[in-house]
Amino acid sequence: MLTKRVIPCMDVRDGKVVKNLRYFTALPDAGDPVTLARAYNEQGADELIYLDITASVEGRGLILELVSRTADEVFIPLTVAGGIRNVGDMQSVLHAGADKTGINTSAATNPGLITEGAERFGSQCIVVAIDAKREDGDWWVYTHGGRKPASRRAVEWAREAQERGAGELLVTSMDRDGTGEGYDLELLDRICATVSVPVIASGGAATPDHLADAVEQAGADAVLAASMFHYGHFTVGEAKRSMRERGVPVRL
Repeated sequence: MLTKRVIPCMDVRDGKVVKNLRYFTALPDAGDPVTLARAYNEQGADELIYLDITASVEGRGLILELVSRTADEVFIPLTVAGGIRNVGDMQSVLHAGADKTGINTSAATNPGLITEGAERFGSQCIVVAIDAKREDGDWWVYTHGGRKPASRRAVEWAREAQERGAGELLVTSMDRDGTGEGYDLELLDRICATVSVPVIASGGAATPDHLADAVEQAGADAVLAASMFHYGHFTVGEAKRSMRERGVPVRL
């Protein structure tokens, strides 16, 4: 049986993690992404995601340098997302040491980029992120950091992204993100039932039970969390042990 992945996500700006980390007392320099990545690796994280919220030409060199330093020290898969607009950006982060690239706005506004990236680097390198908000009885896609509606239904877009070559989908519920109330299991269930590529659950996790629910009740292949790990409420190892007690297959 394939194990389910637990993936910490770090928002990075100007080379630093910008989540409030004052409660993560185990780390001497929690603002340094490489320090945090190393800690998560030691705790048993299966993968890591860097979200480059600077996402600008000026900041691109910083994230590339950061990816290179992380790849030198942490030997689990790393996805880099944020501001990746074309295959040249994809090539840059992959060449720096990332294993996958995450695209959201650029994919929704230029769906051909999914296919172009998949054909050039392989589908396994292309993670399409879907930010979805529930409106009028359905879920709709938003882009530009959740600020602009894309006039796409999330479930239909998930299917199209897979058909165009996405190797994985990162599905974030905008309604649940930051609430600590758990993932939108109905949204995840709909998308997992529609596609055959792995689906990463995102948005709202605060406890190990939330992680397990996404797998058991919605069929997610992986679970992403940020604050529950960054604030030190749970380590990755603690979360995994709790998930295993629920019968979820994880790598300890």
